[in-house]
Amino acid sequence: MGNYLTNQQIASLVEAIQSAEDHSTGEIRVHIDSNTDDHLAKTAFEVFRELCMDKTADRNAVLFHVNFEKKYLTIIGDVGIHDKVQQSYWNHLHDYITAEFAKGNYYKALKSAILETGLELKKHFPVEGENPNQLPNEITFS
Repeated sequence: MGNYLTNQQIASLVEAIQSAEDHSTGEIRVHIDSNTDDHLAKTAFEVFRELCMDKTADRNAVLFHVNFEKKYLTIIGDVGIHDKVQQSYWNHLHDYITAEFAKGNYYKALKSAILETGLELKKHFPVEGENPNQLPNEITFS
């Protein structure tokens, strides 16, 4: 991960995802892209589909697609969560993360964004009964 995230920080982000998903039916994924040079937003949507994030029961999955080298971040919330929080929520989150990235606070920004997203998911999609983990929590890379 170069100068961006240590292995320990990556493991901690996975724990943050697990914690953020505990009290909602939502799913959160982080994908770190080191290969894409062009069409980063298009690639983010392709990753969203490849990770089956559009297949959750409540359509409430959220992807943080990051390319550190290109200084690019795409946040994709599926239709279920997007309808609840609207574009202004994603804009706020994006602004916070990119401001922290600019300071070199990569881990802090991602962890805070994951936990904040978990609170929003809990507010709109609380657990009622069983809460199966619909998607893996590990961070993916390309």
